[in-house]
Amino acid sequence: MPEKTTADFWFDPLCPWAWLTSRWMLEVEKVRDVRVRWHVMSLAVLNEDKLDDLPEKYRELMKTAWGPARVCIAAEQEHGPEVLGGLYTALGTRFHNQALEKDRATVEAALEEAGLPAALADAADSDKYDTQLRASHAEGIDLVGQEVGTPVIAVPGAAGERIAFFGPVVTPAPKGEAAARLWDGTLMVASTPGFYEIKRTRDEPPRFD
Repeated sequence: MPEKTTADFWFDPLCPWAWLTSRWMLEVEKVRDVRVRWHVMSLAVLNEDKLDDLPEKYRELMKTAWGPARVCIAAEQEHGPEVLGGLYTALGTRFHNQALEKDRATVEAALEEAGLPAALADAADSDKYDTQLRASHAEGIDLVGQEVGTPVIAVPGAAGERIAFFGPVVTPAPKGEAAARLWDGTLMVASTPGFYEIKRTRDEPPRFD
């Protein structure tokens, strides 16, 4: 059997668009020889030098963004990177599909579902693992540049280089053969030398159905 291609995926658990892309990637695992390896990035870190230019509502969101990302990086540091996928699913389902409060009770419930200690929720209000969070964030964002956000996906290229890209931004998350087609097309354009961007205005909100 051919070895599966590893797709490294950087997420911030608060981002609804990254959440949809991550659910698409789980579909891609079913229809292509791909396995996803999860990593944490942070919208709070990404925007900490831009807060004065952000609308008030978004500045408040950036304060909230620290907590869940810190919990994820603490889980990774204390229990290994293999716990990130389950924890991200447990957090994202509550934050996005169920629209629950992004508070300690919700985080603790997600940790319990992922088989992790509830005490990891303490990390939300601690800078203990911020050095590791910044390093994980930088690993992903340095592949694509500062002008993008989450998610970032990176895969091995044909000549040993890494092909990395932001997105795709899509709603709802494609399934089955539609997921496969989007994956194939995304890799095709992302691996084209000199290719940088395809974009159009979003005219609907994230759909989690």
